[in-house]
Amino acid sequence: MSQCIETPDATSGFRVTGRFVLAVFVGFFLVVGGVNALMVRYAVSTFGGVETESAYKAGLQFRAAQDAADAQAALGWTVAVHVERRDGQALVEVAVRDRAGRPVSLLAGRTVLQRPADRRRDIVVDLAEAAAGTYRGAAPAEAGVWDAALALERGEARFRSRNRIVLP
Repeated sequence: MSQCIETPDATSGFRVTGRFVLAVFVGFFLVVGGVNALMVRYAVSTFGGVETESAYKAGLQFRAAQDAADAQAALGWTVAVHVERRDGQALVEVAVRDRAGRPVSLLAGRTVLQRPADRRRDIVVDLAEAAAGTYRGAAPAEAGVWDAALALERGEARFRSRNRIVLP
């Protein structure tokens, strides 16, 4: 009588079949879809999409800002701003001309130098009229990137602008 002894060969081990590949493929997309569904649920439940408490008040403020921009455009002023840094000081010079190119005098003005990343380091530069239509001011300032917010006023006439500047 002969005995049959089975020896393990390379084909009797683990085999990758079409069903196995399908199961891995479907399982992968189920995990991705489940994680996405969970993230969407958390995103929607923690942020209601409201950026302002009152859309009505925000609309009124927008209308007021639009009216102010229209009034500023109606002035016809040409404003040239030059800011430089010398000896640790930010030197601001503003030249204001009307539609006809004449200097605009007797304005109250200020420039606020704002750090884009840190509002606690804002610097106010009050402007004084140095010559007809030319206003100057200075304040200690560090080198770097700043937003220069200019405000000029005379009675009801108002001019506002904001520009990104770099002080070396």
